[in-house]
Order: sequence, then structure tokens, then C-alpha cells
Amino acid sequence: MNIAVINTGGTISCVGSPLQPMSASAFATACQALIDPILLQAFPDLTISYVTDLVFPESSSGTLDSTNLQPTDWCLIASYILEHYDSFDGWVILHGTDSMDFTGTALPFLLSGFDRLGIPTAALSKPVIITGSQVPMFWQDPASQALSLNFNTDAFQNVCGAVAAAQTGIPEVCIYFCSHLFRGNRAVKTNASEFQAFSSPNFPALGQYGITLSLQPALVLPPPVSPDVSLDQPEVCQAAINRLADIAADINSVPVMQFNAFPAWFNAGNASAMIAQLIDACVAQGIKGLVLESYGEGNFPSGNPNQSASGAIYQALNAANQAGVVIVDGTQVIQGTVNDSAYAAGAWLPSVGALSPADMTPMAALAKLTVLLAAARHEGWSSDDVKRLMQLNLLGEMLSVSRLDSRVNATLLAGQSLSALDGSATLSNDGVVGPVLRDSAGNVLWQPLTTTSPQDMPGRLIMQNDGNLVFYSRNNAPLWATNTGISTGAASMLMLEGSASEQTLNLLVFNYAACTVSQILFAQA
Repeated sequence: MNIAVINTGGTISCVGSPLQPMSASAFATACQALIDPILLQAFPDLTISYVTDLVFPESSSGTLDSTNLQPTDWCLIASYILEHYDSFDGWVILHGTDSMDFTGTALPFLLSGFDRLGIPTAALSKPVIITGSQVPMFWQDPASQALSLNFNTDAFQNVCGAVAAAQTGIPEVCIYFCSHLFRGNRAVKTNASEFQAFSSPNFPALGQYGITLSLQPALVLPPPVSPDVSLDQPEVCQAAINRLADIAADINSVPVMQFNAFPAWFNAGNASAMIAQLIDACVAQGIKGLVLESYGEGNFPSGNPNQSASGAIYQALNAANQAGVVIVDGTQVIQGTVNDSAYAAGAWLPSVGALSPADMTPMAALAKLTVLLAAARHEGWSSDDVKRLMQLNLLGEMLSVSRLDSRVNATLLAGQSLSALDGSATLSNDGVVGPVLRDSAGNVLWQPLTTTSPQDMPGRLIMQNDGNLVFYSRNNAPLWATNTGISTGAASMLMLEGSASEQTLNLLVFNYAACTVSQILFAQA
């Protein structure tokens, strides 16, 4: 197996006192002498290729502390992977810890493609494992300048774990740190001074390294649904390269920023507020996306506690929305899901266009929105397309709120539900009557079971991988089905699309392996 190691910089490849970055070539030479012989003990068939021709133009050493990484640098890393995709079986990316959680989301989105409905057009088929360290890999003797393995370094263990993870062929971008393998777009840096620097608050770790590496296969993203969308296909990879070139050209023109809620003065009487002035200033500087880090479940000060729409902050966000800025209402709380309707202090946000990111991290929201906005010209997406994609679970970065996917989240248990992205309709699995689609006023729009028996309930609604949507009783007897199954398999999604408020609501089964609608269960359009 041929693994490429890309050294972008960071603590892991620093030496000296004070610490300063090694060049990629100097670090590669040291690894080949001191690290490779140990890695080959575990993986005798492994070939390690150290990338030395990827340089960051803003750095004199060619490598870069992740504090200074820009969105264009995400594109450089992704471009190198795509342009050498057929040469390697996987990649290990050495990266500084400060912005690793941003890169962990940016890379999967830069290495993948989607249409306006979020259906994959290009999918990663090989592992990309990001790692780094809290302590440098090597120590340099001040007199002889000779390098040796550093005392008590986590760098060595992290590289061993990242290489082991790359051996598994896991087809997604991951972060390996302190014996844990995390989905890259779920990881967060939560400790600045301990080896266990990263965690994944809203999604379990994909694996853990004790004596051996143990993976959780049910949590790992599936491989490409078909060869037609795999980056292993030269034409698919070339299309991804072309897409990335356009993204790189546009990414600096669509800046996205995070904005924390914080206690600050406001005057409801004359509709003025410090936060409003800051938002106005950011919009005047040309931001195209605003990720709010709200309080709690998504509460943000409006500038008027009694009448939100009269508040200066409300008006500033509304003006930003009218100017085309995409607003995402996230939370500064490390763990949990946004529910801005829980309190009046957050319920006003949808009226100014704020989108819900469910349980996505603020870092993931910023990176995802940046890439979507930068890809819009190439893909021909409208602003509404970008907003829809922002709220869809595309690469495991968030809770899926409007779809059941046969390969990753196939089951709706009793008491669980899917919701239209604007909250105008809900498909619930009722413990007594089974699946029922209602609008926000409680009107029943669709209900497949006309009668139910107490001994059958509660049941499970399952989007099967053969393309058949089936409702099973509690004793596993099929009570209702779309009868859209295909014996050879048909990866499919149950999709709740559109808006009941706008009379565009659709509930349908979509065969995304063949890109065809299998059955429309309900349609207003």
C-alpha cells in the first residue's frame, strides 16, 4: 500500500528553541531515517512517499503554522490530492492543531461534488487522515544539529495511528489524535495543553487505538454509491479538479465569518446596539456568509427583548439577509443541537433568514458554507440552492433532519421524525398510527396505514438498500411498502422536500444510485 504524507506544517514538524518550522524535505529526511523503520515493523508492505513539492506561497519555509492557513490553502491541499489521486492508496496530512477542525470539514467538501439536491457527483474512495501533535516529533541537538525523536512526544503515536487508519481504506476525511479516529467534519479542538486535544461532541469516534486499531464500521461513511461517481474514475477526478480550480478562483470573494453572541449594550428606545453596528460593519466589508455562535439552543440578542423586530440587531441581520448574506444560526455551546424555536429569544431568527445547522460545529459550518458559496458559480447554484445544501447532511457533518438514507441513517423509530427544512411539515413515526405527514398546523397530509392493530405497534419505517421503503411491525412483519425494491440493490433516500407553506412540499423515494425518482408519496407541487 502506497501512502503519501503531506506535511503542511505545525508543531509536529517544528524544532529548535524557540520552535520554528522545518522544511518539508528536511522533515521527510528525518522521518525516513527515524520513523519509517518502525512503521515498517507493523506494515512491511507499506510504501511511504513524503510530499515535498507542495508549498504554501505565503511561507518562506514552504510549510505553514495552521494559525495562518487561508481558504486558498485548503484548495492547495485538496488540489494536490486530486492531481495525484491515482498514484496513492491514501494520504496522511500533518497539520497544526489550531485550525485542524476547519480543514477537517473543508477537505471533504473540496474533494467531493454534489448536485443542487445534494446527490453525489464525485465521491472520495480513499482515506485522508489528518493528524498533528502537541509536542514536536524531533529534538535537535543545539551543538551538532543532529535530530532524534523528542522526549514524551505525542507526534510519534499520532503518526503511527494515522498511518494505521489509512491502511483501513476508510473512504472519508478523518482526524486522528490521541488514540482516537474522528470524522474530520465532527472534530473540535477542546484542549490546548493536553495530548487529548480533540474530541467529537456530537458524533461518536469512528475508532480507537489500544493495542490494535478498533473501528466502528456502522459509523463509517460508505464508499461511492457506484463507479460512476468515484474519484477512481479519471473523468470523475478530472471534473473534480476542474470544479476545484473554479472554487479556488472564487473562494476569496465569498468570505464567511463567525460572530459570537456576547453581552453588549443596546438601546431599545432608539433602536441602536453595539452588536448591530458590528454586523453592519462586517456586511459593509463584503462578507457573504455569517455563522452566528448564539447562546444555548440558538438564542441571539435582538436588541429589543419585548419586540424583536424593532431591535437594532434584528434590523441589522435582516438587512444582511436582504443583501444576500447567508446567515446560519449555530451555537457556541460545545455539545447539542440548535433548536431556535425553543425560546422566544431565538424564535425570531428564521424571519431574518437564519438557517439551522442542527448539530454542526461552528468550524464545520464556516468551512462548509465557504466551499458551497465558492462552488456556486461552477455548479450554477442559486442562493436558495446554497441554503438548501447548507441544511442537508452531505458528508456526515450534521444530523440529517429531512431524509432517510438507506446506507447511513435508514430507520425512523417510533417517536422520531423528519422535518421540512423550513419547519412547515413533519413526517412522524407515531407509536399508535405509524407514519404520518402533517403540516405545521397539524393537518394530516399523508398517512399510508388506514388501520393499525395494538399488537403491531410501535413499528419501524426503514429505507432499505434495495430501494424499498417498508414499515415493519414491532414483530418485524411488513405492514406497508412502496414495493420499489430492486434485487440487485438500489441505494435510496426518503426525501421530504420543499415547503408546505409555499405549497411545494414533496415526499418521495429517490434512487440515488440511478438518479431516478422511484415513487412520489405526496406532492403539492
